[in-house]
Parts: sequence; structure tokens; C-alpha cells
Amino acid sequence: MKERHLTMYNSFDYISGLQCQVKTQEKIIEGFQSGERYRIIQDRYDKNVNELRRMLEKVKRERDEARETTVHVRSIWFEVFDKLEEAYKKQEKKLLKELEKEKERRIRAEAKRDEYHTKYTEKNRELYAVKTELEEEKGRNKKLTAQLNRDYENSSIPSSMSENKKKITNSREKTGRKPGGQPGHAGHCRKKQEPTGEPVLLMPPQEVLQDPDFKKTKKKIIKQIVGIRVMLEVKEYHADIYYNSKTGERAHAAFPEGVVNDVNYDGSIKAFLFLLNHDCCTSIDKSRRFLYDLTGGKLDISKGMINGLSKEFSKKTQKEQQELFQRLLMSPVLHTDCTNARENGNSAYVFVCTTPKGETMYFARPKKGHEGVKGTPVEDYQGILIHDHEATFYKYGSGHQECLAHVLRYLKDSMENEPERTWNREMRALIQEMIHYRNRLEEGTECDRDKVTGFEKKYFDILEKAKKEYDDVPASEYYREGYNLYRRMKKYSSSHLLFLHDMRVPHNNNASERSLRAYKRKQKQAMSFRSFDTIDLICQCMSMLVLMRKNGDNLFDRVSRIFG
Repeated sequence: MKERHLTMYNSFDYISGLQCQVKTQEKIIEGFQSGERYRIIQDRYDKNVNELRRMLEKVKRERDEARETTVHVRSIWFEVFDKLEEAYKKQEKKLLKELEKEKERRIRAEAKRDEYHTKYTEKNRELYAVKTELEEEKGRNKKLTAQLNRDYENSSIPSSMSENKKKITNSREKTGRKPGGQPGHAGHCRKKQEPTGEPVLLMPPQEVLQDPDFKKTKKKIIKQIVGIRVMLEVKEYHADIYYNSKTGERAHAAFPEGVVNDVNYDGSIKAFLFLLNHDCCTSIDKSRRFLYDLTGGKLDISKGMINGLSKEFSKKTQKEQQELFQRLLMSPVLHTDCTNARENGNSAYVFVCTTPKGETMYFARPKKGHEGVKGTPVEDYQGILIHDHEATFYKYGSGHQECLAHVLRYLKDSMENEPERTWNREMRALIQEMIHYRNRLEEGTECDRDKVTGFEKKYFDILEKAKKEYDDVPASEYYREGYNLYRRMKKYSSSHLLFLHDMRVPHNNNASERSLRAYKRKQKQAMSFRSFDTIDLICQCMSMLVLMRKNGDNLFDRVSRIFG
């Protein structure tokens, strides 16, 4: 019921609205029918048309004014443009003239530039030639300076042959004490000898004998005078001759062995002359002269007899030499080296083989290389060789250790002649550190593996730095020793570090160096030997003398018995 009521209410409103609209439309229609509505619309239209006409006239006036203004402004602009064009043409004409002048000036400048460029090129060529020549001279000077500055500290030149005699600085600190023996020190007294005769009793002073207060004690003061006396000992043998009247045969008692000539010399004389010549490095003339003066002119030995002592000694010690050769061959570590010799104006060589115990043999060879190694223990050696980077020796032995004393000297030479490089200083400091570490170890102690690994890593890092330095700045044509050393240390790195892995291996080759000095002294005394056989005999004799001295033998007695 409520919904029906609402529907009816809505229909009423709708109808009422429509009725209002109908009334409104009827009024409008009445207005149009009476003409009143058309009149109102016509008035409005006329009013709008008049208003638009006034606006159009106003716009036309404004247009005409604007056109007049535009014409006036255009005429002014034309006048300005004419003036600007005239000024531009004047300026253009002026600039064209200046441009022509600049072109002429440029042509003249280019001509001068070409002339100066030609002269500059010639000067550059001359300067390049001068600089090239200067660099060549600098290189030669550097090479000559390096040669002049080489001494026993930065090369293999021994100190005795070095031209640069440097004063060895004393690094010890002063203690303020007086020189000589210090209070409380036992001192080093002279060794007393066994008396060769009855002691000489010295009488007390006369005052002591006459004074009854002086009593004799059991204490004595003993002092000796030691002297030496050479006495010529001659033993003469007599043998009666017996004659057979029937056969005419003559006979006498047999003389002892070695008594052949009317005058014979025993082993003591031969040993004396032999040791003077070989061990003391005196010449044959000086040796025979010394013996002549020592005996008051009674013994005047011939040169031939002295010269033949080497051959006799070598022949009588062949067995000992063979045994020594076998011991060298069986040694686990062997030092070896060679040096120059002179034979009648020709070159020869002396090889040396030494064990760490001091057993040494010398070998004379006409050539170096593999021919020089033949016949020495190195030829069949199977142990570790220690040498001074002789490339030949790398073909022998089972392991190798280079002499680091030589490497340190070569590094110092590189430091002096290549001061701009840093690898040589670092490598020298590292090698010294490794040597000091090894030397501080107690006997029987092995190197710490981690420490050795650190040393090896640093070693190769420094070599990498050397490679970079030489790649950035190549080695000079006149000084390549530093670069060659770097390449050698890289190629043979295991031979520079073996002493850290095997405690039997020393870091240097001083044993063979010291052994060669003995021959060098003999070579310097003799200057030049007349034959190669003489050098060979000297090497054999020196090998035996070193062995005898190492064994603690009385050298004179031992050699005397050999000759006896």
C-alpha cells in the first residue's frame, strides 16, 4: 500500500512539471504569433551588428595606422641597411687589401720557415751525430772505468795483482788500553827446547858468597839460548880390492844401496834443495847458492842434479799419488778450479781438485775444457762439485754449487757501474744474509725449511725485479756484466742455493782458491817453464807436499826418507 502511494505521488509531480513546461511554451508561441518576440530578436541583432561594425571600423583605422607606421619604419631600415652595406663594402675592401698583405707576408714567412727548417734539420743531424759519438765515448769511458776500478773486492783479480791498493779500514773500537800484553793475561811465551848439552851453572855474585845471611834455596831460574848449526856430515866407505893372479879377476866388498858414484848425496841434501825449490819457491840458482854459503863453499851442487829432483820425487811417490786420486774420487764433495800457466811462451793450465778435508791434487794440462778435465778426478766424479761457474764442470758430477764469494764481487761491480739499478744491491744483501744464517748454524744442524723457502722466494722475486729493470732500461752495449750475471743466476739458480739444502756443501770455493795460490807463487817465481813436463812434475810434487803437511809429518824428514 505504501509503495502504491509513493508511485502515485511521483506521477503527480511529473504531471505538474509537464504542465508548467506547456504553459511556458504557450507563452513563447504567443510571443512569436504576435510578432513581439521577432521584434526583440531583431533589436538584439541590430544592436550586435552595429557594435561589430564599430569594432571593424576601429580595427581598420588601427590597421591603416599600423601600415603607415610599417612603411615608415621600413623606409628607415632601408636607409640604415644602405648605410651598413656601404660601410661593409668599405670594410671589406680594406680587409681584402690587408688580406693580400698578409698573404704576401705569409709567403715570405713560409719561405723563411723552410729555410730555417732546412738549417734546423742540418743542425739536428749534426747534433745527433755528436750525441751518438758522445754516447759511444761515454760507453767506452764506462767500460774503461769499470776495468780500471776492478780490484780484489769486485772481481776475480787477486789482491796481489790489483792496481788499486786500498787501505783496509780498522773497524775495531778503541779501548783506551796501552798496546801489548795486558795485566792478568797469561801471554804467549816462547817454547823451551830440550838442552843438547850439559847445563851451564852460573856462579852467584861475590857479595852473596861473602854474606853469611844469604842461604841457597831449592828454586832455580832457567833461561835458554836457542841456536841452529848446520854441520856437514860425510860418511866415507873403504873397500879393499882383491886380485886373482890366475884369472886376473878383481873383487871388493859391496857398497850400500845408493852409494854408486865417488861422491853421493843422501836424502837430507836432496830434501833440503827440493823443499827450497818447491815449497819455498826459490830458484835453482838461489837454492844451490844458499847451500854453498851454508857449508862454507864445500858443497857446490850442479843445476842438473837439482832439476832432476822433481822427477825422482814423483817417481818414488807414484803409489801415494794413486791412493790420493782414489780418495778424491770417493769424496762426496769436491772443490775444483783451474788457472793459467806459462810453458816456454805458450799457454797451459793447471787444474786443482780439493776435498773439504784438505786433500789436494794438481794436474797440468795443455788446454782447458773437456780435454783439460780428462785424467782428473772430475772426469768420473759422481758427487757434488764446487767451482767458479766454469761451464765445462756442469757436464760432470751429480750436483753443483757456485762460489758465492765470486758472485758477491760481481754484484758489487754491478752496483758500482750500474748505480741506477736496485736489484744488485738487494741480491747482494740477500746472499750475505743467507751465508750468515748458514754460518751461525751449529755443526750437525739442518737449515729450517721455512727459512730456506723464504730465502728462495726472495731470491726469485729479486730476479723478477732485475728482469723488469733490464726490460725498461736495457743494459749498455759497453757494460753487460750485470745483465749477464742476472741471466746466469736465473739459469743456474739451484747451483747458487744448494748450500742451504746440503750441510756438507760450503758456500764458496776458497779451498781450491787457496790451493792454487801455492802454484801461483811458484809460477811467479819461475815466470815461465821450459817444458810442459816440468809443470806436470811440479804439480805431482806439490800434491804430495800438501798431503804430507796435512798428515802432520815432519816435512823435511819425510822427504829425506823418500829420497834416501
